[in-house]
Amino acid sequence: MNWMSNVVPPKIRSFLKRETPENLWVKCPESGQLVFHKDLEANLFVVPESGYHMQCPARARLNALFDKETFQEIAVPEVPIDPLKFRDVKRYSDRLKDYRNKTGLQDAILVGTGKLAGQSVTAAVQDFSFQGGTLGMAAGEAIITGMTEAINRRTPFIMFTASGGARMQEGMFSLMQMPRTTIAVRRLREAKLPYIVVLTNPTTGGVTASYAMLGDVHIAEPGAVIGFAGARVIEQTIRERLPEGFQRAEYLMAHGMVDMVVKRQDMRATLARLCALLCNLPQPDLTNAN
Repeated sequence: MNWMSNVVPPKIRSFLKRETPENLWVKCPESGQLVFHKDLEANLFVVPESGYHMQCPARARLNALFDKETFQEIAVPEVPIDPLKFRDVKRYSDRLKDYRNKTGLQDAILVGTGKLAGQSVTAAVQDFSFQGGTLGMAAGEAIITGMTEAINRRTPFIMFTASGGARMQEGMFSLMQMPRTTIAVRRLREAKLPYIVVLTNPTTGGVTASYAMLGDVHIAEPGAVIGFAGARVIEQTIRERLPEGFQRAEYLMAHGMVDMVVKRQDMRATLARLCALLCNLPQPDLTNAN
């Protein structure tokens, strides 16, 4: 029996009760270590002891990228909501409302432009917390808008990917975003502007089969899962045991699929140097760029 529920009067009970936020402590999936959420946030969502890279919210990612944590959010054209009137256990339109309330985003991708070590860049971030970062019409439109903005502003374009693939609730409309984004990448290339892709955990499905693997430079975060089909599906198909670390960032770098693996704390400096190098500009002084 709970003595507080059965003995303490209701008014006193409500006074004694303290609400604890659900995300006050975060458990590391790798080591099981409990980390205070504020400490994790201050460390760019990297677990201090194990170095495990947790998923990073889109706004936090852009704040960490741009100088003085300042950027201009780029407006994305609206697209039809729930074109197929899809419903499983709940309506797709209701599911979208829930994710918008939860994340504060309109869809899975946030686009912004600003200064990186003094150089103008345009960047887009795929937020896995918005329906697994799935690629739908709104996400495809955001990527195309971001790349078009980069062409108009003559800036490099940086894409942070994190996705479970295409969005099934939009069917063929979702799959059409693969060729559409591929064409946008070609337009960047024709404009002779750098396209840098940062692959974060996880990047899979149709996203990997399109814009995620079309960059001039591919950077991966440590331990990120990157691939098209899941490892279990591949094993069942080929009836063979996959190598240790298969589809992990380090394995892909060793086999030429990724150019480098960079820790999140070093990502900003690496991207600043790459943007300057690809734009034939002097290497930035990162000591004063914060």
